[in-house]
Amino acid sequence: MAKILITDDAVFMRLMLGNILREAGYEVCEANNGRDMLEKYDIEHPDLVTLDITMPELDGVQALRLLRQKAPKAKVIMCSAMGQRSMVLDAIQAGACDFVVKPFEKSKVLESVRKTLALKI
Repeated sequence: MAKILITDDAVFMRLMLGNILREAGYEVCEANNGRDMLEKYDIEHPDLVTLDITMPELDGVQALRLLRQKAPKAKVIMCSAMGQRSMVLDAIQAGACDFVVKPFEKSKVLESVRKTLALKI
């Protein structure tokens, strides 16, 4: 099964998303901000990355742009709260494959993951 790197500064959100993905059979690893994700990407070699848009140090859009420089074919799903529409558009323009809205709905998360993993980039 695919390995997914969850990136979110909120422990609760990483736990919630991680539980959804583990129950579906995915292997999960975690990063607590954009810089941490960039380091762990090289170590873990995930099949997919989830990125929270709003994080300290390096937000999701900035982290996505840096990830695209070193891994142009990385598959990334952005996670956003309601009301972050302009940031979601920035993320899509920066190369995000899809996005999910918090609070997470299990069916929508799994649909986005399956769809993104199936992409030929």
